[in-house]
Amino acid sequence: MRRPGWPSRFWVAFAVTIVKPISWLLVKKDWRRSDRLPRTGGIIMVTNHLSWLDPILVAHFLYNHGRWPVILAKSGLFSVPLVGPLVRALQAIPVYRGSADAARSLEESRRRLAAGACVMFYPEGTCTRDPDFWPMEGKTGAARLALATGATVIPVAHWGAQEILPYGARRPRLLPRKTFRVQTGPPVDLSKYAGHEGQPVSAEVLREATADIMAAITAQLAEIRGEKAPETPFRRPSDN
Repeated sequence: MRRPGWPSRFWVAFAVTIVKPISWLLVKKDWRRSDRLPRTGGIIMVTNHLSWLDPILVAHFLYNHGRWPVILAKSGLFSVPLVGPLVRALQAIPVYRGSADAARSLEESRRRLAAGACVMFYPEGTCTRDPDFWPMEGKTGAARLALATGATVIPVAHWGAQEILPYGARRPRLLPRKTFRVQTGPPVDLSKYAGHEGQPVSAEVLREATADIMAAITAQLAEIRGEKAPETPFRRPSDN
């Protein structure tokens, strides 16, 4: 029987055959506090974005701890030959930006959560532009979904992918072999916003809940890096 949120066995085997060897070859692993990652039930997993490579490495981490990442991907990918059918088969959810259909991705995410899936959000929406690689201000999609469903939000921070494939680079820097660090945080406490399930949520509440989510991710990243995070997150470029 297929597990909630997982593709068919064929597509799981296909993805694992490709992703795991790449991940093991590219990086050494430093995975911390995986005990905080619920193994069952619908959850919203939120993480920072440093490189186009990190979805593969984070997916490996989740898979090894019993969760399949249902990733929200740009809708344009679903129309690319070969790539489109693949991401659809792997249970990704298309994100329609700047469109009247934008709510469709959240509605599909809600349905997957109800079925017990692990829905993976990059709240920043793109790789960080912060010069020191700290998380930027987030978009409100993850917070909107969490407040609408009451689902648990789990922050996961990672560090190291940007050393292999910096944003905008075409060629990876494979040697010397880098370390990919991941740390799972405790659930984000959104209890002060309780009572919004099924109800409209104000823009102010969404901004505050999003700030709490980003702060939770940043706190885990600060522990991984052993550095103090900026007091104010980087303001995202207006075109992103």
